[in-house]
Amino acid sequence: MSRITMNDIAVMSVQYVQYSFPYYLDSMRKCGFSRIDMWGGAPHYCRLDHNSSREAARKIAQLRAMMADRGQDVVIYTPETLGYPFNYSTPDFALRSRTIDFMKYAMEDALEFGTHRVFLNTGCHSRDLPREEGWKRTVDSYRSLCDVAEKMGIHLVLEQLQPYESNLCTTLPHIQQMLKEVDSPALKVCVDLVAMEVAGENLEDYCKSLGDTLQWVHYSDSHHMILGDGDYGREKLEGYVRTLEKYDFKNGLDLEINDSIYWEDPHTSIRRSADYLRSFLPEK
Repeated sequence: MSRITMNDIAVMSVQYVQYSFPYYLDSMRKCGFSRIDMWGGAPHYCRLDHNSSREAARKIAQLRAMMADRGQDVVIYTPETLGYPFNYSTPDFALRSRTIDFMKYAMEDALEFGTHRVFLNTGCHSRDLPREEGWKRTVDSYRSLCDVAEKMGIHLVLEQLQPYESNLCTTLPHIQQMLKEVDSPALKVCVDLVAMEVAGENLEDYCKSLGDTLQWVHYSDSHHMILGDGDYGREKLEGYVRTLEKYDFKNGLDLEINDSIYWEDPHTSIRRSADYLRSFLPEK
């Protein structure tokens, strides 16, 4: 049985959207974290700000140098695609093509950042249009991306969402169906614990059914709140970790403290969550 330690925890940088990238990195160092979930959005890094792959690579090299100075590494790249101007399921060919192209660039960027993991979610299909058609277009979009990912050695890590975020992948059966229809070794899974709880599911079922395809876990209290501030309680939050250890999970456990109520002081939200984790996780 594997043992999860503080050294295994990553933190998504989206929480620091109203702060500079160096501030985020310094906050991570103060909190004792070295594993970076690189959110791909302004003001930290947005591929749309760069006119070529070479220009983007130069910017990424600068960011990696900042991380190297602090002993930090990117373990997953999370390009922002949840809303406009991106959509995998739309009947608008130009919009869907732009989304696919953007994600191909994201795979390039991930390798420049030093990781082989790129985060993925379905987004939401227009709710007034037939879901089945949107599902089919999403499958086609993912197949195109997986063809590229397989050649590049990339794992595309698909997350399920909450019903207010998506009408496509919101449950384990949806994830299983998507994996079956895309049928690519490049497509992996992230379980978002909040979305899992909203769906009335449990982590053990994800571990049992997905095995090594489960590559990532988004970890937080209810509503993506600070650990200890939500409704889950110590028994459930520690229980998630013990379940992952039971199934010999050796991939990514990622703090996704992602609520605008913390944007003014993200450092405190992560520091308090780190302190909470240290109450039941060893350092190494």
